[in-house]
Amino acid sequence: MEHGTGLVLRHETAAKPLIEALQHKQVLEQGMDVPEERPGFPIGLTEVGIASKTVWIRLPEGRIPFDAALSVSLPAQFRGIHMSRMEEAVSGLSSIDFTDLMEYAMALAKKLLQGQRGNDAHVRLRGLLPITRSTLISKRPSHDSLTVTASVSLMRNNDEIQIKEAMRGIEVMHITACPCTQVYNHLLFKEKQSDLPLITHSQRSSTSLTIEDASMLLTYEDLLSCLNDALHLTQDLLKRPDEAELVLKAHRMPQFAEDAVRETARSVAARFGKRLPDDTRLQIASVSLESIHIHDVVCRIDTTLKALTNAAATL
Repeated sequence: MEHGTGLVLRHETAAKPLIEALQHKQVLEQGMDVPEERPGFPIGLTEVGIASKTVWIRLPEGRIPFDAALSVSLPAQFRGIHMSRMEEAVSGLSSIDFTDLMEYAMALAKKLLQGQRGNDAHVRLRGLLPITRSTLISKRPSHDSLTVTASVSLMRNNDEIQIKEAMRGIEVMHITACPCTQVYNHLLFKEKQSDLPLITHSQRSSTSLTIEDASMLLTYEDLLSCLNDALHLTQDLLKRPDEAELVLKAHRMPQFAEDAVRETARSVAARFGKRLPDDTRLQIASVSLESIHIHDVVCRIDTTLKALTNAAATL
């Protein structure tokens, strides 16, 4: 696997510094450290850090950029965090290969704790992974991208670092057809019905699945399989037979945003009900970009795996 280090501006090394190294050394020897000062109002802060930071991570898919938000807690007696140490933590991982995005998030959160005064560290990552999928009928390769997330919170308890939260997430695009208009048209044109489903409006939708994975028992492929079972996933490359198949499936199994969330929940219960602990937390959210309305439709559930398996048992 080839990993480049990026653009190197070699001319910068030739410029003479405006401040002599000895001057920097003299100032640093005075021991001035503003973040270590006592604040004017001594109260602890829950999170302090940086956001909208691009981190480049060496994964099996390549060296890939992710949007990152990094933060730590700040005790009441300190004025600020050491901001540059956050960048140093990122730089310290830039040459390491990681097998998974969650593995990187864990490693970065640990490094943040090592360089700061607080006892809590949070890393939130979001980005795109390349994915190649075969089209439905023509079996052509469609080179798409997959939105993935990783969120980790660690806590320092004396000399031990404990995991407070670790969530793995994925978001996909799919097509939904409105059941309401379709049923209305069935009643309106019941004398002219054929084997084909009647017309209804369809829309582009996105659904995300985020699930607790502190023990790293899951992969993003596991989450994608759940969504693929529940939804009519879209692709960038679709030949006409592929389009016809996808549209027909969407109209034969029309879905509200509520159906998209519930069918994803059903799929999660079926795939992970016996694989993960009952108290595993998860969130499923769907957004429907309505084609005949100006507004969008949103739906969300925040629940546990036990709640899903209990619901499945009633069917």
